[in-house]
Amino acid sequence: MISPRIIAVRLAALFLLLPLGTFAATVSAHNTGKSPHGKSPKVSESASAQKKMSKMRHSSKTAASRNRSTHLTAKGKRRRYYERYSGNSFALDQTEGDITAGEDAMVRAAAIDALGNMNGTIVAIDPDSGRILAMVNQRMALSAGGQPCSTIKVAVALAALSENVITKDTLVPLGRYYRMDLTTALAHSNNAYFEAVGRKLGFEKVSYYARQFGLGELAGYNMAGEQLGTFPATELDARLGGVGKMCSFGESISLTPLQLGALMASIANGGTLYYLQHPTTPEEVASFAPKVKRRLDIGPLIPEISDGMSGAVEYGTARMLRDSFIEEPVLGKTGTCSKDGTRFGWFGSYAYTQYGRIVTVVFLEGGRPTFGPKAAELAGRMYRNLYDHEFFAYKPIPATAEKRSATPVSIGTTQ
Repeated sequence: MISPRIIAVRLAALFLLLPLGTFAATVSAHNTGKSPHGKSPKVSESASAQKKMSKMRHSSKTAASRNRSTHLTAKGKRRRYYERYSGNSFALDQTEGDITAGEDAMVRAAAIDALGNMNGTIVAIDPDSGRILAMVNQRMALSAGGQPCSTIKVAVALAALSENVITKDTLVPLGRYYRMDLTTALAHSNNAYFEAVGRKLGFEKVSYYARQFGLGELAGYNMAGEQLGTFPATELDARLGGVGKMCSFGESISLTPLQLGALMASIANGGTLYYLQHPTTPEEVASFAPKVKRRLDIGPLIPEISDGMSGAVEYGTARMLRDSFIEEPVLGKTGTCSKDGTRFGWFGSYAYTQYGRIVTVVFLEGGRPTFGPKAAELAGRMYRNLYDHEFFAYKPIPATAEKRSATPVSIGTTQ
């Protein structure tokens, strides 16, 4: 026979396992069988118990709905943001086939060290002559390049300033209550700002200035193997974003590293667009003579964009550069986008010091590890290497008289 104590313990355990709502129920009969009248016992719930049970049921439905919503939202995000890339961000043969006898040994070593195993190219240019000091991975540097991504915004900004569509301080409306100026838009690479500015300019003016700045034509002079980037003759289809997308992402445009380097050099030197030249022997270095493609009327506009390009490095999209180099001012513009499964990472910049300056273009191709801020980081490593080897100290800025000795070359000169 089971003792009363054991029965009491078992009943207590069963009582603890009962649902919360059971505690609120009261049974009007003294047993769980039928009442003396043959009817089932009447069970009633207090008002507070009913409220608790209703709240529990509502909470369960809400939680289930929230879980389904979270799942659908997460699924939607994967479809929207997780793009598949077929490009490889890394390589081991970047320097294979490079012709280096006419390059600056210090600059080339700094560029190779900075590039590491990334699949890309680094081009370093003397902005006061157009001489290419180093060109690492010359196959990629001389290739047709790729979509310019946000680096196109530099050319668009200069075009808009030239046409008085904006000034540095013009607040462009980007929403009902939001406005933005040029410095902020360049520093943070704001797409909506440049889409709006591009639409105000219109395709004809955007095209005119882009070609003045060297897009759509060879940047080098008698440079074997250089391929031509493209600037379309017609505006991008409106269904694909029209001129707005051309001015924010560089849609339908193909830019080469040399073209971006020539444009950056013209900004660094005050408006002279040089033909880029790549000496291949010490003798060519000794007899080097700059060749001017054309003079750009952008001198007064350069201060208008300088704060934005400096801001990109100080606090904007290129701030990863400062992880390696903070000693001297650097101005630049990043670019990140993808096309046909390949991601592009751009950074065009120049270090501007009282002792010397150099233009550096980093162009990367690959997958998810490839993006504009990464290109800026590599440029920072290169500037760090140059600074540590006193590059800026031993390479002073040429005198004005020396700049005037550059040989003008007409646009139609054979290349």
